[in-house]
Amino acid sequence: MFEYSYPDANGHFGSYGGSFASETLTHALVELREAYAKYQHDPEFVAEFNSELAHFVGRPSPVYHAGRMSKEMGGAQIYLKREDLNHTGAHKINNVIGQAMLAKRMGKQRIIAETGAGQHGVATATICARYGLECVVYMGAEDVKRQSPNVYRMKLLGATVIPVESGSKTLKDALNEAMRDWVANVDNTFYIIGTVAGPAPYPAMVRDFQSVIGTECLTQMPEIFKELKMANEQPDIVVACVGGGSNAMGIFYPYIPFENTKLIGVEAAGEGLDTGKHSASLQKGSSGVLHGNRTFIMQDDNGQILETHSISAGLDYPGVGPEHAWLQELGRATYVGITDQEALQAFHYLCRAEGIIPALESSHAIAYAMKLAKTMQPEQSILVSLSGRGDKDIGTVADLSGVDFYDRPSMRGLAVKGGPAA
Repeated sequence: MFEYSYPDANGHFGSYGGSFASETLTHALVELREAYAKYQHDPEFVAEFNSELAHFVGRPSPVYHAGRMSKEMGGAQIYLKREDLNHTGAHKINNVIGQAMLAKRMGKQRIIAETGAGQHGVATATICARYGLECVVYMGAEDVKRQSPNVYRMKLLGATVIPVESGSKTLKDALNEAMRDWVANVDNTFYIIGTVAGPAPYPAMVRDFQSVIGTECLTQMPEIFKELKMANEQPDIVVACVGGGSNAMGIFYPYIPFENTKLIGVEAAGEGLDTGKHSASLQKGSSGVLHGNRTFIMQDDNGQILETHSISAGLDYPGVGPEHAWLQELGRATYVGITDQEALQAFHYLCRAEGIIPALESSHAIAYAMKLAKTMQPEQSILVSLSGRGDKDIGTVADLSGVDFYDRPSMRGLAVKGGPAA
């Protein structure tokens, strides 16, 4: 078994992680670290967390054998961990519940969050509505435009959504503004970070709340293999998309000790890894400090953050969780890239082959699994974290695909505004 016990007492994963924060936030981070240490193993807290996951989220989420896709790829069997079936449509709700429970116990009545694809924002707004907490969500103005359905969902749930017009108007800039808000309102505000980044204790805390994904798989996969009369106990490979990396760490972490299971994170290669228009921090970035932690980031020779690009708002971020940087350095996980076009093709394929509409983020993982399966044998297996559903991405996909919404001959020439006529 692979020996692994990170982070250390100061929130470091090897040379990554830690806490680089202003003096104003240092007290808040110490307060949070002490609260998390107090409650993470508290029987009452754990029981409430598990109850919320079961009765509010709908866990455990199933593992689905994508039989038709597996057959058509002609190689390994592909299984999907269906986080898209969670309440709010993604894995984000797992972590948000845990942090909101901490906020209640710490007496914080105002919640702030940042969001890119909107799924973390929706999850935060959802739990704030449930617990009666004030909710403010920062979102890059560019993401507000490309994720408008989620913006309206947040508003329906009572959240205030603040578009961020600075920088590239994406996730990085939303996080910057959320940090500024926290500094100004630290006494009554709890910042729910949605990914495994940020200053300690966030990377480990978010990972721990999300590890329910992989923990369920450890029980589900042997049961599935037994039913299929396969000799395997666990999958040969686990694949997940990586932006900040919370869904990936959620499924990777319980599998780290299982040396026979390979871990592969899929970054957004955008228009190509050599074009400069991508979000592949681990493959093309370098070590630096961003948003309170040391990790791999996209930066120039002077340490200035570079603009990134991805078809998926949730992967459009110039950094990655520090634990991913450490797993790459250890050689325990491998990180690869999938382009916008490959992700879009996988999105359409999963819709047609399995009747599942995936998030564009998850489509990156699906695309790599499809390529990988063809190189493997039918008795081998790939487990993919299907981190979210694609309702939010329908508009983006339609625009990029040049879709004609009408198939009937009598309707030709009457396409919806913005879509080409046949």
